[in-house]
Order: sequence, then C-alpha cells, then structure tokens
Amino acid sequence: MNQQPNSRYCLLCGIDNPIGLNLRFYEEGDDRVVARFTPLPEHQGYPGVLHGGLTSALLDETIGRTLVPHDLWAMTVELNVRFRRPIPVGQPLTVIGELVRLRSRTMEGRGEVRLADGSTAATAEAKYILLSAEQTDAFREELGWWQVVHDEPENGAQPQ
Repeated sequence: MNQQPNSRYCLLCGIDNPIGLNLRFYEEGDDRVVARFTPLPEHQGYPGVLHGGLTSALLDETIGRTLVPHDLWAMTVELNVRFRRPIPVGQPLTVIGELVRLRSRTMEGRGEVRLADGSTAATAEAKYILLSAEQTDAFREELGWWQVVHDEPENGAQPQ
C-alpha cells in the first residue's frame, strides 16, 4: 500500500497545521484510498459523537484523493452524505474513498466511514471538477511542499 503525500497546512493532511487532523492517506490500487482516524473529544458535535461536518470533510478529502495516483487535481462541486448511525469519539474509524467514473472534466466517487466493528456509519457520493493544467501548476507552486511524511501522525490520526 502506497502512502500519499501530505501538505503543510491542509486541515486534514497538513503536518504543520496546529488545529489539523494530520491524517495519512494510503492507496489501495489505482482507484481506492484509505485513511484511519480516531476522533477526539474536540471533534464532537453532540456529546460523544463526531461532528457531521467533520464526517463530511473526511469523506470529501478521501474520495478526492483517489485522483492522486492519476496526477489529477480537482475541486468538489457536489457532496451528498448519508449519516447511517452516530459516530462515537474515541474509537478508530476507517475512511474509504473510491473513484467511480473519470471523464475529461469531472470525476465521480463514493466513500464510506466504517466503525471499529466494520459497520458502515456514513456514506457519500461526490462529484469533482478537474482543474486545468494551469490551475494545477499554480496550486502546486503556491503549495510549495507536497511530500510523503512517515513520522507518527498526531491529533487522533492512525497510521497503517
């Protein structure tokens, strides 16, 4: 399983973001990405339950990262999340993203959040618009740093 690069300040993968999740993402083939995360109390909405906005962000990022092996960058245009059950804080989660369809200007994907017992707590379907080569180059230049980081993640993220 290949580990994907991290940025410095992304809310989900940024290694220097003091309020970020510092996640690591791993490729399972060309069209599937997995991340592991254990939510902390500061990630809750209702007491003891992961905030739904954070659940959505986890799904969005993981689905979007299915484009990394294809060296494509995109932005979300649609994200539909279905919350099947409350997601408890303090328990490890597995977030899975899968590329469903890649077209010349768009990508469609799906994802899910699985609880420690393997049950599905949330699912998502998403659509992304691919960035032009010029937009991608501009973001890469501004990003300035995009590397695989093998040190131990913080803030509840779980390495593989």
